Amino acid sequence: MQIESLKVFCDLAETESFTKAAQINNVTQSAVSQQISSLERLFKSLLIERSKKKFRLTREGQILYDFSKQIIQTFDALHSKLQEIKDIISGTIRVATIYSIGLHDLPPYIKKFMKDYPTVNVHVEYRRANQVYEDVQGNVVDLGLVAYPSRDSKLEIVPLRKDPLVLICHPTHPFAKAKSMKLKSIAGQKFISFEPDIPTRKALDKILREYNVEVQTVMEFDNIETVKRAVEIDAGVAIVPLGTISQEISKQTLAAVHLDDGDFYRPIAAIYKKNKVLSPAMKQFLSILKEGH
Repeated sequence: MQIESLKVFCDLAETESFTKAAQINNVTQSAVSQQISSLERLFKSLLIERSKKKFRLTREGQILYDFSKQIIQTFDALHSKLQEIKDIISGTIRVATIYSIGLHDLPPYIKKFMKDYPTVNVHVEYRRANQVYEDVQGNVVDLGLVAYPSRDSKLEIVPLRKDPLVLICHPTHPFAKAKSMKLKSIAGQKFISFEPDIPTRKALDKILREYNVEVQTVMEFDNIETVKRAVEIDAGVAIVPLGTISQEISKQTLAAVHLDDGDFYRPIAAIYKKNKVLSPAMKQFLSILKEGH
């Protein structure tokens, strides 16, 4: 019995999906099924209840999962320790990120990391916030990058930085001439927002409520790029993280106005699964992310 089979079984138990377990381990679904069958033959036990309604481990399957998880963590820790002793930093880091961080914050860090550690492969996937959490908890990725991280007993949160929130408008909009303004100035304005389930939208709604400001939401989008495009055609104003608009400001397709009521910012964090053994490559990647530009 190889340790890979135990890892495939644990990934299947955590994701409850043959497709995802196959994807994580770079094998076919059929190979996942074969490895599970071979474990069932070895332990002479049924490990998964075969039902179309719901994925469920049998009692024996749960015991195998609990012990296998310990074996894999010990093996990963051993592997990491041996790499540290030899000063080897290699392998693959799988990262899931929300669009705005992946497009605007991440590139300089990846560039620096790849320059320092050319033998490490960094695989980045762009996802919605809820999918980043699912991928981290399901072991589909090693690290997640999110805004407004939500506390979870199964996750470790590594705060990275805070990005100031600014008002953006079309360069011909009356607001564009102002260097700064009060939040109440946007009351009644046509407002371009994020979709209701996006963490930045929830945070903005909370700020507007606290300052008793009502806006006229005319469009809702699931990512920063479409929000900016809508403001560029003068469909309304928006509040976005400053780090996401540097290109548009330099090209003068958008104007940014500082909000002087208080410190409005978007916190960014890395998340990974609790008890995950971080490889030397992951530790270095996190340390570069924490450094700042």
